[in-house]
Amino acid sequence: MTPRRTRTTRFHRHHRLAAGLLACLLVSGCFAPGGGSSASDSSGSGDGGRLRVAFAFPPTQNYSPYGQDAFSLSRLGVAEGLTRLDENGTAVPALAQSWSSEKDGRGWLFTLREARFHDGGDVTAAAVVSALTHATQAKPAPAALAGISLTAEAAGDRQVRISTAAPDPVLPQRLSNPSLAVFSAKAYEKSGTVDPVGTATGPFRLTKTTGTTEATAERFDDYWGGRAQTSGIDAKFVADGAARANALRSGEVDIAEAIPVSQIASLDSGTVREVATARTTGLFLNARSGPFADPAVRAAARVAVDTSVLAKDVFEGYADPARGLFGPALTWAQGKRVELTGRAQAARVDGIAITLATYDNRPELPEIAQVLQQQLQRAGFTVALEVRESSRLLTDALAGKFDAFVGARNMMLDTGDPVSVLTSDFTCAGSYNMALLCDKGVDGTVAQAATIADLGKRQDAAMAAEAAILGTDAVVPLVHQKAVIGVGASVRGVLLDPYERAFVGAGTRR
Repeated sequence: MTPRRTRTTRFHRHHRLAAGLLACLLVSGCFAPGGGSSASDSSGSGDGGRLRVAFAFPPTQNYSPYGQDAFSLSRLGVAEGLTRLDENGTAVPALAQSWSSEKDGRGWLFTLREARFHDGGDVTAAAVVSALTHATQAKPAPAALAGISLTAEAAGDRQVRISTAAPDPVLPQRLSNPSLAVFSAKAYEKSGTVDPVGTATGPFRLTKTTGTTEATAERFDDYWGGRAQTSGIDAKFVADGAARANALRSGEVDIAEAIPVSQIASLDSGTVREVATARTTGLFLNARSGPFADPAVRAAARVAVDTSVLAKDVFEGYADPARGLFGPALTWAQGKRVELTGRAQAARVDGIAITLATYDNRPELPEIAQVLQQQLQRAGFTVALEVRESSRLLTDALAGKFDAFVGARNMMLDTGDPVSVLTSDFTCAGSYNMALLCDKGVDGTVAQAATIADLGKRQDAAMAAEAAILGTDAVVPLVHQKAVIGVGASVRGVLLDPYERAFVGAGTRR
């Protein structure tokens, strides 16, 4: 019986390899990686050496897929969902090979491809339903599910029907969020937690985690998209940007993300990759309590800020002065901006004391905060600066323990849909509302935008909502960033993803 099982396994592996390569040719969603091969390109021997990668953001929730750790699992090539985003922000196939809308936009039918979990089980409709149901029950809810009510049910073994209480025209994009990745039943055996070790579906199988410092992943030979070209990944989480650059320079790691601008000149030019992203760095003002609960005081802070200094001096040209929440990487937004009206007049500021906080995982942020501290002090504020590692800061920021917060946010990270990120970041019930903004006018404008199915009209409505948000002065956009990645000379196939979800894929190798 053993030879028979071996022949069957080989057949399915070759079948999946061919299917993965064909999918990449047919779908425009194969990001341009550093070495010129596609995200699904797993052709070649598959015998590349192990990849050593330095990531900037340590896990904060024990690799739970329902928060920011989901993006670590995605960038490691471990976890995936029913869909993913191509470079234009369009949903394209992942575990689902096709889908269609039904029930007046309240229901979608997804057809699954043949795929296997890392623990050997098949990806079935029942498994997908279980994974999505667990995500809808998570507390707090994943950002991708903000403002919607979602249910899933099996429609046979290979199809899943997903329904929402109200029509959701961007559901396929929403399902691309790494927080909605699909895991096997084993992942949910312990109540209240999700264990991604050996239970996901990506080209690499997570085998070991060491607290917040390291993770190990091995090649998953039964991956539906074909056998990965490297045998495994050894990841380190290094919050200090200079240390990441030094690790690349010394050969300790093969790839390092988020290279500080100050370190770029010290690297060989051939090892530096840059990509325009949808990431905007902003100054978020606590609109719920403290001095910035007063719109006039928020206006005074906005008037005090000079963004051109930040782009030129702090980022040395690797960023553009912000024009709004959505930057030049999103070309559709540039011709749709709405004029701001009705802003509060800036108050006279005379010694108002505030606490300004930021995190140091992105090394430019503390420098930005220092420049802002000086600008705000010149305007009359008394500014205390607090800098911590992100895992020790974000919870306090969301709880309103600071008056102001400097953060970098990929505005298309959650769903690829601008309306969804505005819902999560700037509405009363938003799960990532760093400004703690709760404004009925903003909520109404965002809610109206969420009902629009036509893409162009939805983008127009998103820009109207952007204007309503900026009109409150609860957020002051500072710069639109580029991502700078350090890649060793022998490495090929690093994924340069403007949405910052993908990093290492089946075609990444050295």
